[in-house]
Amino acid sequence: MTLVQGVPPAVARHRVRLALRRAREARGLTQQHVAETLEWSLSKVNRIESGDVNISSTDLQAMLRLFEVTDPDRVQQLLADARQARSRGWWWEKPHYRENLTPGILSLMQYEMGASEIRVFHPTLVPGLLQTHDYAEYVLNFWANELSEAERDTRLEIRMWRREQALMRPDPPNYLVILDESVMSRHVGGTRIMSEQLNELAALASEPHITVRIVPFADAAVLTILGPFIIFDLGASDGEVLYRETQLLDELNEETSVIVRYRKYFDQMWNRCMTREESLRLIESSAAEMLSSIDRGRPLP
Repeated sequence: MTLVQGVPPAVARHRVRLALRRAREARGLTQQHVAETLEWSLSKVNRIESGDVNISSTDLQAMLRLFEVTDPDRVQQLLADARQARSRGWWWEKPHYRENLTPGILSLMQYEMGASEIRVFHPTLVPGLLQTHDYAEYVLNFWANELSEAERDTRLEIRMWRREQALMRPDPPNYLVILDESVMSRHVGGTRIMSEQLNELAALASEPHITVRIVPFADAAVLTILGPFIIFDLGASDGEVLYRETQLLDELNEETSVIVRYRKYFDQMWNRCMTREESLRLIESSAAEMLSSIDRGRPLP
């Protein structure tokens, strides 16, 4: 698959909902006032601002007039974003994507494509965008009792594609990763698969836009109970989005208070991490130790 150009629909929807909420708050209006003035239900206003539904051009223009947003360029940009938000992504042309990928995964890959900076924390695994094919396949096959073969195959295919879209595009995001030190010791899929994964991780961590740092055992005990999370920075005017994944469930959260809290968690761990250089040396030495054990004919467990 080739690189996808343009603003993803999920990112465009996020821009519109954020712009409308900010414009309403700048005028000192409540959602109830908007609903009464435009003769809409309160739930309609709430769904538009939360991004649960797309907004029509007619409704968007009505809200902008109420909020006294009159700059022609700004109005045209928001109308263009609203049209893009209503568009169907390329995955609609591929039935097996529609059938086997959750709404959360579809939104996740769109935010990956639209972010200017991505912060990732994972306490047990190498994150999806940095996984090798064999490592990702082993992780997905762990869920064989919960995910069908078609679901696993589709997730594996899209996981390999997501790296190209997010990290190998001409203007890649600044990708910041925190891993717990235990990730270096987990022989996911066996020694060969894990050693190849660590070598791949080291190569990717040498790229200028990718920074991988390790939080030591001693400093991670309390913080790692948070579970894995990703924060997408969509730019100064577009805010951030939080993605959390637990077992087979995924969740996107755009609540400012929640995102601020997780940014503090990330920054707290970042300050306790090994340096970039120290982390890279640990990754490389762990990979070398595993390869050495294979060469000696005594693979580690």
